[in-house]
Amino acid sequence: MTKLFATRFALVATMLLLVTPAIAAQQEDEAPPPPKPGKPISAGEVLSGELNAMKIRDVKNAGKRIAMYQITSEPRRLPAPNGLCDLETGPETFQLVTSSDAQASQLKSFVGKEISVKVDEITCASDPGQMSEAVVTKWSLVKK
Repeated sequence: MTKLFATRFALVATMLLLVTPAIAAQQEDEAPPPPKPGKPISAGEVLSGELNAMKIRDVKNAGKRIAMYQITSEPRRLPAPNGLCDLETGPETFQLVTSSDAQASQLKSFVGKEISVKVDEITCASDPGQMSEAVVTKWSLVKK
């Protein structure tokens, strides 16, 4: 019985010695390349992506729930001094700040769809509670 066990153990150990280097080599081949920084975006350029809406509590307005709109896009670098917003590839989520009820109602009909906006003013998110990595404070909707 011990002879049979020793034979099987030796066979398994030999197989592990042969397979382990192949598995390690395969894992090294599958290592993803380091992420590249996104394309730069500056004032006057167009930002495209899917529009999302979230309800958040407004700190200034006694906790009143307000709609916040966000575009999810490919990573983008912001102009200096913001750069990559302390991220490896740049921000992928951009909060659209609405300056009027007209802008908010304009965005409401596009929730869940691809939209494009012309960016006039953009910065990294800095206030606590902001749900996006970057904030677009001045923008206009681009018709396709």
